[in-house]
Amino acid sequence: MPLSSPPSAIHAPNFLMQITILVGTVNGNASSVAQALQFCADDIGATIDVLPMDGLTITALDAPGTFVICTSTTGVGDVPPNAAGLLHSLDAEAKYLGHVRYGLVALGDSSYGDSFLGGGKQFDAKLQDLGARRIGDICVLDAMETVQPEDDAVEWLKAWAVQLATLA
Repeated sequence: MPLSSPPSAIHAPNFLMQITILVGTVNGNASSVAQALQFCADDIGATIDVLPMDGLTITALDAPGTFVICTSTTGVGDVPPNAAGLLHSLDAEAKYLGHVRYGLVALGDSSYGDSFLGGGKQFDAKLQDLGARRIGDICVLDAMETVQPEDDAVEWLKAWAVQLATLA
């Protein structure tokens, strides 16, 4: 009688997606969202690493896998202080990033008008200018409308992962 695979192996994905979440945060809200996304890694067949943007440069995007930029907005549409170095590096050390695939989770407060999601929009524009490709829609987490940002982000990640898997 031939040996059969255990039931769990039958449903296992053919590959594990490698996702790195780069976090820009002021008060910890984006970090909480990133941790919630990391907790559902098994649900989407991925390994997820969370990496604060503190001290990162454009070379962080040379790592294998796909990225999720998870950032809040501060001031009048600025990136958080811990993300400023990475954003600056995308200008100062600009290079073609055609190999980079990413998703964007942008936190903000729509009562701030034109500066709403400014941090996320800055990263999105700069990455696309350098040839990186955003997968799917932006996960918009509006403090005026979102009671449970972590739950909304997890739902977005599950749909985003399906789009990502079709590219693999």
